Amino acid sequence: MTQVTVYTTQSCPWCVRVKNYLRQNGVPFREVDVGRDRQAAMDLVRRTGQTGVPQLTINGSHVVGFDKTRIDRLLGLDQNRAASN
Repeated sequence: MTQVTVYTTQSCPWCVRVKNYLRQNGVPFREVDVGRDRQAAMDLVRRTGQTGVPQLTINGSHVVGFDKTRIDRLLGLDQNRAASN
């Protein structure tokens, strides 16, 4: 089973976009608001060296920003689309 965590803040428009994208593709995810959870924010910076959001962890792989190509590849969404064409 794919495990996806999305690190967000309340004021991030790209965070809303990435969450909507995951929902549209039926991908369940856990959301962590690093704007409200200081410990989670510090852990994220320690793991990735990045402070910006959104960030995703997909089965242990980190994605910084709404990198649709990488997200699709890690979730296998690009293969699903190719098979249906």
